[in-house]
Amino acid sequence: MTITTPDDFTQRWRQPPNFPLDVLFDYTFLPAVDILDHIRRDEEVRFTILGDDDWQVRMDRTAAFRTAPLEELVTWPFRLVHFNLSRFYDLLLDGFQEEVMVPWRTHLSVKGFTWHRLAPILFLSTEGASSTYHNDNSHGLVWQVHGVKTFHSYLDPDKHLPADAAVIGETTGEDPPEHDETDRQSVTMQPGDQLWSHALTPHWVTTESALAMSVTLSHGGLCHQGGFSERELALRAYWDKNPGEAWMHDLRNVRY
Repeated sequence: MTITTPDDFTQRWRQPPNFPLDVLFDYTFLPAVDILDHIRRDEEVRFTILGDDDWQVRMDRTAAFRTAPLEELVTWPFRLVHFNLSRFYDLLLDGFQEEVMVPWRTHLSVKGFTWHRLAPILFLSTEGASSTYHNDNSHGLVWQVHGVKTFHSYLDPDKHLPADAAVIGETTGEDPPEHDETDRQSVTMQPGDQLWSHALTPHWVTTESALAMSVTLSHGGLCHQGGFSERELALRAYWDKNPGEAWMHDLRNVRY
């Protein structure tokens, strides 16, 4: 069921499984290939060359990633992420702050939400690429912008990774563990589709089109009228026992 009203969202956001939603943002991105060409040159970008080619091919492509001809680059299997999009608000993402971030923050605030951090993250990948198997410490509003991806998680995350285990990072890996496919929640996302990804739930994302781009609005410490989500309570309890570690986390368990 797609969440389309504020009341629906406030009732569903606290606990898995993930759910589609429909937030109308009045914003148009530049073409994904143009964003790729610009952002790949930025010093803060992170990328991984994938594929079955030998080690030397991957190393050569890694070295050439920022300068290779664009038409060649998009044929390589890779995944890319940028966590600091505010660097591009004046040019590449002109208007994003005013047309996306401010309205969404305002909407949440009016509905009684607070947060510690709310920031966008950009993901770009080519066909056949897959993210790592991981969980985030933050809730994510996943917005598919260009191309097609499939977002995989579980209908009952506790069955596969209890929150206490997710807090200490037991989930991270290149591939998901063996599991019954009937336990899986796989949502194929077309351009414009959106999905709410719960904090501390294991997931992985596969790219189904030649080039795909998504933006995730990452919500750290999201709280509604004084109450955290059920799985985030485990993170808060862990930080209460290990207060020094609370200051060591920024956006998420960074795996890309």
